[in-house]
Amino acid sequence: MEKAPSKDVWGPTVGVEEEFLLVDAVTGIPVNRADEVVTVAREQLGLHLEHELTGAQVETNTSVCHDAEQVRRELLETRRVVAQAARAAGCRVIAVGAPPLGHATGEITDSLRYRRIAREFGALAEQQLICGCHVHVAVPDRETAVQVCNHLRPWLPVLAAVTANSPFSEGEDTGFASWRSTIWSRWPVSGPPPFFTSWQHYEELCDTMIAAGTALDRAMAYWDVRPATDLPTVEVRISDVAASVDDAVLLAALVRALVARAVHDAGRGVQAEPVAQETLRQACWGAANEGLRGSTLDVLSGRSRPLREQLDDMVRGLMPVLEANGDLPALQRGLRLLDSQGCGADRQRRVFAKGQVEPLLRLLDVDRADSAEPRQTSA
Repeated sequence: MEKAPSKDVWGPTVGVEEEFLLVDAVTGIPVNRADEVVTVAREQLGLHLEHELTGAQVETNTSVCHDAEQVRRELLETRRVVAQAARAAGCRVIAVGAPPLGHATGEITDSLRYRRIAREFGALAEQQLICGCHVHVAVPDRETAVQVCNHLRPWLPVLAAVTANSPFSEGEDTGFASWRSTIWSRWPVSGPPPFFTSWQHYEELCDTMIAAGTALDRAMAYWDVRPATDLPTVEVRISDVAASVDDAVLLAALVRALVARAVHDAGRGVQAEPVAQETLRQACWGAANEGLRGSTLDVLSGRSRPLREQLDDMVRGLMPVLEANGDLPALQRGLRLLDSQGCGADRQRRVFAKGQVEPLLRLLDVDRADSAEPRQTSA
């Protein structure tokens, strides 16, 4: 195993964006209270909370973090404050990829950009009442960014399975671990990206989509990994918002290490495996359907393998990076959680087996400070 260089090489900065769903505190049905929640958070609690596409969603952002433990501290505090703001606004905020209960449409947020998206994409926009987690990791320049995206592409199915957290829709089990992924795939520019030959190639593809009307601008290049539009980062967007902070931190640690290794490899002239886009799409669909306890195509070996084994392969390959950058303890904590409780979809299915709403909402409350499931009480 190759010895890792210094922490300066393996320790790029990282940031995490989380989208959350606002629901009725008792029924769990989505409510359009974002204006009230954002106002309370900003004016009373000092948190710069963001609006999202619909009025039943809000978005949080960490600062630029220097390791996974800083990410964890900030997510714990941010989730606590968001939950406080939601209670003050008369609702509840939950960490879930798609609404488990009630309707799956929302009122479009009253902003120039969102109104334009709704006008151009119609019901597709109204039905995007879904919540993801986006991890940003710093890269040196744009040319490196597209090469990093190429190196990360084969690992997208595994990253999707780690935080799969949306098995239900309208109170029924969809059969998917991540129903959000299926809803998201309706956008014309979504899913695994193509293999980029250069930054110019990336720019030409974006220009083609804008000319075709399938994207209004570069911010609507909704690929699962992409160079960020306004930041010097690579952005991994494939994941559901995580059920717990430790799930989100595990994702951030994995992505940070993958990007650091990819920057190092690209600098040495190591070429990424040019996996076909359609092959990746099949594997990602399988991961969304199965979750971490299932199997999907391993795009590097060409055969179906358990996703948990593929995750082990990823971690083994990243071990020198994780040891050098200090993220190994945070990653191990997240892996223990997955092994003992499964992904978010597994946990939801256990607590909602009898159709009781409150245990499900309690599991998904964003301010649950620990990772343990609620105790099961006898009837």
